[in-house]
Amino acid sequence: MGLLAEFGNPDRYQHSQGVGRLPQPILLWNRKASHTLRKGSEDKTPKKRFSEVQEERREQAQRTVLIHCPHKVSEKKFLKYLSQHGAINNHFFYESLGLFAVVEFARKESVGSLQSGTLMPHEAAIPFRSRFLSLKLKNAGGQPSEPPSVRASQQLPPSSQRLLERLCRAESVGDQLDTLLQELQLTEENVRLRYLTCSLIEDVAAAYFPDCTVRPFGSSVNTFGKLGCDLDMFLDLDEIGKRSTPKTVGNFLLEFQVKNVPSERIATQKILSVIGECLDHFGPGCVGVQKILNARCPLVRFSHQASGFQCDLTANNRIALKSSELLYLYGALDSRVRALVFSVRCWARAHSLTSSIPGAWITNFSLTMMVIFFLQRRSPPILPTLESLKALASAEDKCVIEGNNCTFVRDLNKIQPSRNTEPLELLLKEFFEYFGNFAFNKNSINIRQGREQNKPDSSPLHIQNPFETSLNISRNVSQSQLQKFVDLARESAWLLQQDGEGGPAPAPRQPWGLAALLLPSVRDSRSLSKKQNRRPASERVKSLLESIKEHNPDSPTATDGKRTMSTHA
Repeated sequence: MGLLAEFGNPDRYQHSQGVGRLPQPILLWNRKASHTLRKGSEDKTPKKRFSEVQEERREQAQRTVLIHCPHKVSEKKFLKYLSQHGAINNHFFYESLGLFAVVEFARKESVGSLQSGTLMPHEAAIPFRSRFLSLKLKNAGGQPSEPPSVRASQQLPPSSQRLLERLCRAESVGDQLDTLLQELQLTEENVRLRYLTCSLIEDVAAAYFPDCTVRPFGSSVNTFGKLGCDLDMFLDLDEIGKRSTPKTVGNFLLEFQVKNVPSERIATQKILSVIGECLDHFGPGCVGVQKILNARCPLVRFSHQASGFQCDLTANNRIALKSSELLYLYGALDSRVRALVFSVRCWARAHSLTSSIPGAWITNFSLTMMVIFFLQRRSPPILPTLESLKALASAEDKCVIEGNNCTFVRDLNKIQPSRNTEPLELLLKEFFEYFGNFAFNKNSINIRQGREQNKPDSSPLHIQNPFETSLNISRNVSQSQLQKFVDLARESAWLLQQDGEGGPAPAPRQPWGLAALLLPSVRDSRSLSKKQNRRPASERVKSLLESIKEHNPDSPTATDGKRTMSTHA
């Protein structure tokens, strides 16, 4: 076939950009299927339990290989060559410091067959039989070049300009929220690549812990992740620690000899230290490994060059996985939830309310909790409280982690859908108005109870951790950052109210609705609160709108509440 596979060598993919944040992959696919891939993996409400999806994805990843390919490779010959080892279920190409193929076989045995026929590089290298392979052409000069049958698509979020253009072409604010969701959400291929990356890291960790599992958590699995987000994963050692049932009778009991340490935290630090060294020295494509072991949650941070993901690996972080499952459930209950969360997060990032750098900013997780709390407060509620989900739980749903009750129903079919039919545009405006007037100085946000409660401490923003209830997930937020959020929320509510009640129509091609909210603030948010009194937002908005109408008698108005467009030059 003129093709030759060999095990991957991480040194082959060093790049002048160094080992910092890597460029995200560019996907390649057949033109015939191009219209389906932008839909992502979460267009339809998930019917399966979170644990079922996790296991299916993990099993799928175990039947998958990652292959670095030369750009001159013929796709037909490539697939024919691999098919010698078994039927192929799925495949796609992407670019990230080179051309790569993700190939899923129908049977796991096919992966072993492929590996058995794969060569180890002749040059000095660490001999490791991974599922990350390199494809070479035996006779590169003699390979006829075929017309390209694939095209590239960026797996990064669209540029701000492109996103604004698409939002401005929408028919309504609600359509804008749906458009933004479609543009930013993870694609099916990106999700597959995330699970495959975890599976490849698991292969490395299994050298020390054969029964371990490396699981993705956070944005990669909770359906709220956007293209380009980091890959959070944790090393699950529970299967190793489970007590096996004795198979013999008598007065004897055998135990494994183990190395004792003073505490579980020290054990976690030692385990991650070893895994970090292993990834650094033996993990193909793993670069820039940092062992951050003294953090509250010890972790190993590294870049996976082949996938382009920035990865954080923790150990036995089961509460984080349970939080991911809870968000997955909330996102599946109502189609409006994810659209609203994506829009609020995008709005916050556009105004520098959130940041990828740790500091005094509000986090995406805090914003998601605020959206969930707001939707619990609607009449009728759009989302149930965590306590009501706990009441629906069966015995098999019971879950206690480190003394924290993490029980809630996991079967989506047991939860009654909401009777609330409020449109997205109204919910977005009401969200900004609600938190623009929220009594942050005395009340906390609690999705477990779904109601405002007195703050237990003096933190500017208090959002109770849904499972570790003594913790405040927004403890890092400063008073100035909270005030900036409040000021921008009030301004955004005013802009949406103006548009909805027939205020001055935007000029042609001028951003409106959600698109206008993503632009830099038209006012200095630091002084906005000083200029506004403490009347309810609805009254302030109404008076401001009336003032605009009085000074602009020629401004068009819409009596039916729909957006109007100016016909003036």
